[in-house]
Amino acid sequence: MDLPLRFSDLPEYAFPRLRRLLDGVEAGGAPIAMSIGEPQHAIPPFVGEVLARHTADFSKYPPNDGTPELCAAITDWLKRRYGVDMDPQVNVLPLNGTREGLYNSAVALCREQKNGQRPVVLLPNPFYQCYAVAALTAGAEPMYVNAGPETGFLPDFASQPKDVLDRTEIIYICSPSNPQGAVASKAYWRDLIALAERHDIRIFADECYSEIWKDTPPPGILEVVAEGNCDPERVLAFHSLSKRSNLAGLRSGVATGGPQTLKALKQLRAYAGAPLPLPLQRVAEAVWADEAHVEASRQLYVEKFAIADEVLCNMPGYTSPEAGFFLWLDVGDGEQAARTLWRKAGIRSLPGAYLARDPGNGQGNPGDAFLRLALVAPAEDVRRGLVALRETLAGGL
Repeated sequence: MDLPLRFSDLPEYAFPRLRRLLDGVEAGGAPIAMSIGEPQHAIPPFVGEVLARHTADFSKYPPNDGTPELCAAITDWLKRRYGVDMDPQVNVLPLNGTREGLYNSAVALCREQKNGQRPVVLLPNPFYQCYAVAALTAGAEPMYVNAGPETGFLPDFASQPKDVLDRTEIIYICSPSNPQGAVASKAYWRDLIALAERHDIRIFADECYSEIWKDTPPPGILEVVAEGNCDPERVLAFHSLSKRSNLAGLRSGVATGGPQTLKALKQLRAYAGAPLPLPLQRVAEAVWADEAHVEASRQLYVEKFAIADEVLCNMPGYTSPEAGFFLWLDVGDGEQAARTLWRKAGIRSLPGAYLARDPGNGQGNPGDAFLRLALVAPAEDVRRGLVALRETLAGGL
């Protein structure tokens, strides 16, 4: 049976594609996993105790819109982190993993037509694959805006033709970016908001890596909206405990925006959503309220950034990321390099082409030359992997 036509052009997902690339190839050393962005640092020490205390609540249906305590913990965090005041009952929606929100927000908010035409959703390229499927589900045309070294690894959405911008309903943007680790400055956010206001566009700001940085906290779109007295309905910001708190399996995220925007999301959630189980909401309440574990985890990443700078500083194609926990390494041919690293050194990395698309304008796939490497393992394993990578690639592909 064929897939619906709107999904017929989807490429194979990145990780099954990687398995197919490496299946049947024997690892050339003790395997070193650097392909998946799954944090390996310790979870907050109090998680087990909170979960045990609320185990009986698995017998209850969880509230669709989040417990009042969870919503308040999130708005308290937003105040501490960004200096913004949010109403916990009006401006936030706890999510069953941020991917739920990134996907369902397009379904809930993308209009069927704009200016009498099929709407456009603009995506950074490379991008989190959920964005494209959300656009297709909403009936929109995904368009890919390359984010390479020539633009500081952030997309220049203003470079799009006026007729495209006039059809654009949604812009997805990730900062710190996955996979490049680039950070949108306040000036970038201000320019993007101004562009959205000129062309009546919503911005979906994926800030899931916002708490992993070297020296300076990345600015968030919510604080720029507040400082500029911008329309709060123009922006949705997404945050997650998966990266901030090493709790990928908790599936706890949040969408934050204007009252009417959140009302639309909550209405869809009431029909089709899957809220976080109540005991897990209780855990999330405690985790959003604690910063000590976040600071401890961040310092481990700072140590691994330093290892990467030390080991790879003289390697052509290396750019030290501003934030996040990925390296985006120009190796000339990402797919060939991934196969070589596995065959010769047991390093499992992800070809950059698997995270991007050819936008069809003669520029090609901006990920073709790159590898994505996740710095999630313990520091000694990261060092071992990066040293082996440097030595292996020095011999050519």
